[in-house]
Amino acid sequence: MKYGRTFNFSAGPAMMPEPVLEEIRDEMMNYRGSGMCVMEMSHRSPVYQKIIDDAEQDLRDLMHIPDNYKVLFIQGGATLQFSMIPMNLMKNGKAVYIDTGAWSSKAIKEAKKVGEVIVAASSKDKNYTYIPDCSNLDIPEDADYVYICENETIHGVTWNTLPNTKGHILVSDQSSMFLSRPCDVSKYGLIYAGVQKNVGPAGMVVVIIREDLIRDDLTDLPIYLQYKTHADNGSMYNTPNCWAIYCCGKVFKYLKDTIGGLEKMEEINRKKARVFYDFLDSSKMFHGTVVPQDRSLMNIPFVTDSAEKDAAVVKATKAAGYDNLKGHKSVGGLRCSAYNAMPIEGVEALVAFLKDYEAKNG
Repeated sequence: MKYGRTFNFSAGPAMMPEPVLEEIRDEMMNYRGSGMCVMEMSHRSPVYQKIIDDAEQDLRDLMHIPDNYKVLFIQGGATLQFSMIPMNLMKNGKAVYIDTGAWSSKAIKEAKKVGEVIVAASSKDKNYTYIPDCSNLDIPEDADYVYICENETIHGVTWNTLPNTKGHILVSDQSSMFLSRPCDVSKYGLIYAGVQKNVGPAGMVVVIIREDLIRDDLTDLPIYLQYKTHADNGSMYNTPNCWAIYCCGKVFKYLKDTIGGLEKMEEINRKKARVFYDFLDSSKMFHGTVVPQDRSLMNIPFVTDSAEKDAAVVKATKAAGYDNLKGHKSVGGLRCSAYNAMPIEGVEALVAFLKDYEAKNG
């Protein structure tokens, strides 16, 4: 790590790749001879049009997005999608949701304001420490879609096998695992991801939506809440989050050209996660909270045997230069978020520190 930067294990906003930050720094005052910063330029200018076009194309290349899917850059973050999805996709006023943690639970509450929500499976009975079996869900024929949060940031569970939707549209919140591994976009009707975890700065969501799901009959729905508005206007119906799109575009290109694609990124992420999980599985002081088969590569919650010890560890790690390891306020404990930009050296250094802490305090 350079410039005195810390190993930041925040669940979001999170680390960005240092080569990307350096490139952004070098272009800050004068973007490629334009005489201005990207934050200053008109979104209607040819210079900016190329920025957004390149960002979309690099993402399409990276994820192998089929031509019959639209890529949208929408403000409001992932939380706005809790409402936009049912508003746009509930033709019959009914949808199936799988409850696997805090973020799917929040999405369920918002969807209930729009239509009927059927919770077909839940892991709440064991404090969201596993992914329920969704191989044979009871899905009404007239359900408009099946919704999952594919990686729960707070509880640290991830889907390794997608649910059997029995022919229904699959909608996925990929916010905290977006671009961390390959994704077969054709299996989904809609994918969305808040970008502040694995891609760029806060304030924007990427939506990947199959074209046939974009409706033109929602005339009573506020215009900004219609996917058609964003699709028809190339994500520039109004002034978009120009800066976030620019930064995300840099990351897309970095993942594609420098890392070598999502297969390589997954390989790196699995190595990082293995370092930490191997430590947890051998430790007597620290324990993981998720069943092994459903553990996230991105967010690793863990605990000691008391809240007091957890707090002492958080204080010690922060003092040692490992930041944001406190668990979410709703669950407590500790959490290591090791997104794409976290180097394996950061995870190895943290594990070495925790091993030493255990030896001295265990």
